[in-house]
Amino acid sequence: MDNQVQSFAVANLRRRPVVVETGGFVAGFNPDTDSPYLNYATPLPGIEPTGRDVAALIGAFRERGLLPRLEFAPQAAPRVAPALRAAGFDTEAVHEYLLCTPRTLTIPPSADSPLVETPTTDEEYSKLDAALAEAFGNVFAPSPQGAERLRRTQQTGGAVRFVRTPQEGCLGGASCSPPAEDTAELAGVGTRPGYRGRGIASAVTAALAGAMFAQGAGSVWLEYSGDGSRRVYERVGFRPQGTRLYLSLPAELQP
Repeated sequence: MDNQVQSFAVANLRRRPVVVETGGFVAGFNPDTDSPYLNYATPLPGIEPTGRDVAALIGAFRERGLLPRLEFAPQAAPRVAPALRAAGFDTEAVHEYLLCTPRTLTIPPSADSPLVETPTTDEEYSKLDAALAEAFGNVFAPSPQGAERLRRTQQTGGAVRFVRTPQEGCLGGASCSPPAEDTAELAGVGTRPGYRGRGIASAVTAALAGAMFAQGAGSVWLEYSGDGSRRVYERVGFRPQGTRLYLSLPAELQP
């Protein structure tokens, strides 16, 4: 599964507005933001990069004033991490990822689950973007660009789901990328702090996975941020599958 997830990462970055491929790496850039979480690179499975390859990759980030950063499944490209660390890259994080298939998906009972909807209007996308910003401590500030990214995900074959408040606001939601390599990534599951523990995350996660399976995807995967969220995902059918590695080049080491 590591190779499949890594092949997905490559295909998904190739969808970005600006794509640079060099030395076996694919870098995807979003010109509307300098966020390192939306501007990063990943290796092709199995590559064995040289120092020159890594230097060229760093250059692609430097000329845009961005932090050189990568996300990948290390077992799919075992020679990559040593080459990057030799150039000064540090580990940001190692995250386990969980996988769900049509066989393991468990839909929460409707009587215990909030109504999950698909946003259709500009206002709904904006309210979801704002709710997710609050859910993640405003690491991403709500913005028209963020709302547009959510809309683009829905319109290009992915899925976006949310749960509204009785006053037509938004309690939380998430999105799932368009499938590639027979899998899809579910990301950004967030619930506003005052409304956690009400089944919103599990309902949204199950709905998104089900939407991808209805499109023919063989699996959906995600990363989790703590034991609490892991239990939420496991309840709807996600199971441990592998790890993903995050590396970046400290500013003081950039040439």
